Amino acid sequence: MRPDQLGDFSLPSDIQGHPFQNKVVFVVSQMDLAADRYVKTLWMWNGLDTFPISDGPRDTSPRYSVDGTLAYLHASDDDEPPQLACRGSDGSPRVLSTFACGVTEFAWSWDGTRIAAVVPEYIDGFANDEERIRAPRRITDPAFRQDDKSWTYNQRSHIWVIDVATNQMRQVTSGEWSETHPAWSPDGNSISYLTSTDPRHWINPVGHVATVDIATATTTERTPPGAWQWCGYAPDGCLLVAGAVGDRITLDLAQISRVEIDGTMTTLAQLAYHLVEVGQAGSATSPRPVSRDRIMCLIEDRGAQSVVVVTDASVEVLVTGKRVITGFTHLAELSEIVITASTPTVPGEVHRIVDGTETILSDLNADFTSQTQLVEPFEFTFDSDGALIHGWVYLPEGDQDVPLLFHIHGGPAFQYTWGFFDEFQVAVGAGYGVVAINPRGSSGYGHDHVTAILGRWGDEVSPDHLDLSRAPYEAAKQFPRLDLERMGIMGGSYGGLATVMVTSMDHNYRSAVAERGVYNWVSFAGTSDIPWFVEMYLGASMPHGFDTLWAASSLARAHTITTPTLVIHAEDDFRCPFEQGQQLFTLLYTNGIETELLLFPHGEGHEMSRSGKPRHRVERFEAILDWHARYLKSEVRSQKSGGTQHRNPE
Repeated sequence: MRPDQLGDFSLPSDIQGHPFQNKVVFVVSQMDLAADRYVKTLWMWNGLDTFPISDGPRDTSPRYSVDGTLAYLHASDDDEPPQLACRGSDGSPRVLSTFACGVTEFAWSWDGTRIAAVVPEYIDGFANDEERIRAPRRITDPAFRQDDKSWTYNQRSHIWVIDVATNQMRQVTSGEWSETHPAWSPDGNSISYLTSTDPRHWINPVGHVATVDIATATTTERTPPGAWQWCGYAPDGCLLVAGAVGDRITLDLAQISRVEIDGTMTTLAQLAYHLVEVGQAGSATSPRPVSRDRIMCLIEDRGAQSVVVVTDASVEVLVTGKRVITGFTHLAELSEIVITASTPTVPGEVHRIVDGTETILSDLNADFTSQTQLVEPFEFTFDSDGALIHGWVYLPEGDQDVPLLFHIHGGPAFQYTWGFFDEFQVAVGAGYGVVAINPRGSSGYGHDHVTAILGRWGDEVSPDHLDLSRAPYEAAKQFPRLDLERMGIMGGSYGGLATVMVTSMDHNYRSAVAERGVYNWVSFAGTSDIPWFVEMYLGASMPHGFDTLWAASSLARAHTITTPTLVIHAEDDFRCPFEQGQQLFTLLYTNGIETELLLFPHGEGHEMSRSGKPRHRVERFEAILDWHARYLKSEVRSQKSGGTQHRNPE
């Protein structure tokens, strides 16, 4: 695969089943490189064929009502906020809303007559955007911006109820706090949602599930404080929630619980793996209640994702396999499940599973996969201080030795997966052997694995950095084509931090790319949009935790680096602000290390490599390939003819 092929594949997601017909609707996303934009359209499988039912360019979040009416979010231009729309009988959108800031998510009432919409609004008093941009910003707390959402100090999101037949609208929540993820009670009298009323939410973003009475607009807290991800209702009116109780953000695994009217909470069977990150209200990755004691969920499991049913007594696997499931829905109770999924060599298709028999309903990427030499990975494991570490090796076709390119994922509570990943396929297409692992700290391997690194980054070698330092050498033992004399390393976010840590310990790497990383915890603690992250992982905060934070900072060790390093950052990265990359670049430059800074301009944030402007994503790939080629492709391997035998430098 080449960088200029980023616009050649399609990604299906957010699949939704019709309430009484044998059909589904889903979103298909594709990059338009020429127009430098993403195009998102709605597609349908009607029981026979799969085809588009909208023109886009920004149609998302399809949701069926009980009578089969399809509502979704629609924007006719990239600069317009999405509005709520219904699909008319002729297929054209009937736009229901005209909110100044659009609608971010919505949910149908159980009888299909009303919609609960989450509507952002400005609270700064300015009459127009020109004056809002010109005037100085009056900021009263540090939660004034959020990555990928820009400035947020002057916005709140509240829930409105829209009568679909009359288009009458009424705001039912208000105040200085925001509400998200609305879920209707079956009787239509109330809406539950997620919110936080903690005045220090920016430093400790715990929240609770609350319920608003539609008639009176009175609200009631339904859960204690915690990290709540989702709420929904069973058909009998029982409120269900997903998350973890606690007065601080932790890495505890989210669980599914029932919330009775009297506030009693009963947790269903224990989930041993992470729930897949929940999207907007009604998202195809969210839990789906079948009854008060049967909830369908999507979980992470050793690089794969599985659809399970959680009951009081058990967790039953319905759909699994070596792939990533990007959405699921069910028809005819649980006997028929339809999913969108990807594998290493297929970016995504729609699959139907009936009584265990699976068929593919779409061919969205048939042309792309037939014209591109995508490769299947080899799975491998190794022991690291008693921990079994799991990963993959991607090798180009042939039997010749290849430069080794070690990728480190972000998070760190994230996982590399059995899904399609353009990063790996582009690297293999350029002639590299890719090594990727899920070290301790990654999600998908249970509680002990993800929490093993807490408070350890100040160690001389923390558990995750030990795993990472060993990975390429262990991979080369099992896959001798990997050339240890031509090793490169790269990673973003936590992967950027880890790249610097590893190259400060191991001077065998010939090239490195550190992208959007956190390198100085001291300055990160006061500039990131997630300052709570510091205390959760390091157990310390400013100002009294200075010594702990600096000891854990990769910048404190970066003076030992000898590897040529490309530093990549984005100007509007609010998660790991640009000053992080600037500090690393300046230190390397001052120390005489070959380095460059690739800075993407205003408008690009932390997610640039995954959802930035398509042209920027191509240019990023080209810069990375150019950097590694300078140092990894200039010489052929000499080890087999008596060259240096490399080992893990512990």
